[in-house]
Amino acid sequence: MKKAATRLVFAAAGLAWVSACAPEQPYFGPRDTDHPTGYTDEKLDQNRYRVTYSGSSATNRETVENFLLLRAAQVTDQAGSHFFMFDMRDTKSHTTYFSDFPGWGGGPRFGGYWHSWAYDGFDDEVESRPVTRYQAYAEIVLLTDAQAAKEPRAINAQSIIQRLGPSAVPPPPAAH
Repeated sequence: MKKAATRLVFAAAGLAWVSACAPEQPYFGPRDTDHPTGYTDEKLDQNRYRVTYSGSSATNRETVENFLLLRAAQVTDQAGSHFFMFDMRDTKSHTTYFSDFPGWGGGPRFGGYWHSWAYDGFDDEVESRPVTRYQAYAEIVLLTDAQAAKEPRAINAQSIIQRLGPSAVPPPPAAH
């Protein structure tokens, strides 16, 4: 009995360790003061919206663009339309470099303006790593079914929600 309990404890500890090492799912929820990543949307006109999605440094460009597309489809569906098209869209990246200076007592520092990026002032190699964040934004136009039939760029909102929705894990409920 004691062996079984010990095995169970080790199995639970192993599972906890493996799940702690698993990559974090990108946040798909509204951006607000508690979440610097996520989506925003704003109604600009009767059939026009601005939609954005900002990712964290762990969110790749493809995921950011897919989440923008998914949010555009959700906005279209919530507005009672079936189709939309992008009037304009873009993805911007912001890269920050972090550098480690060997022998420097202060620990990791932001990439320096005073060193050559390859060596510090003491001929020690400096390791720099880029950290990139992406933000995608778009203006969408909601289309009637008749407009969508004539518009080759029309996107079916339900098709996008069905295809991309399962990859977007909703945010956990807020703790009260």
